[in-house]
Amino acid sequence: MRIDFRINGIDQSIELSNDEMLVNVIRERLELRGTKIGCGNGECGACTVLVDGDAVCSCLIPAHRVAGRSITTIEGIAKENELSPVQAAFVRHGAVQCGFCTSGMIMSASALLAVNLKPTEADISHALAGNICRCTGYRQIIDAVLDASGQTPLGHEPS
Repeated sequence: MRIDFRINGIDQSIELSNDEMLVNVIRERLELRGTKIGCGNGECGACTVLVDGDAVCSCLIPAHRVAGRSITTIEGIAKENELSPVQAAFVRHGAVQCGFCTSGMIMSASALLAVNLKPTEADISHALAGNICRCTGYRQIIDAVLDASGQTPLGHEPS
């Protein structure tokens, strides 16, 4: 079957089989390797992308279900070679560590900030609940999201 969709602002038309998953189309067919394959069953969040603005695990989505929809990957959130506010905050706060979970975390945080400009720590924890990080202990990640929202992270008040 052939599907048409938009990814990172670019229209695509791809011939695919019914059993192809979105994560594989993104990584292998479109060569956008920022979306990671972790657990393969929606538990780790490494493959998180935005579909029509909603954070989803692309390992769980049959690719044919994105026909007519808009997908954003980590490669699509930087504008004109400038990191997005969330990406820049992750760098500033050392929330990247090994980097494996980073793209999924950034995509989930970006989806949150698109609908909640001033999230609480509880809001951030809830939005990131589907993303697992084994390196940072989450403090740096939460601080980065607070910073990206224009809030001062706990324990980092300006002097």
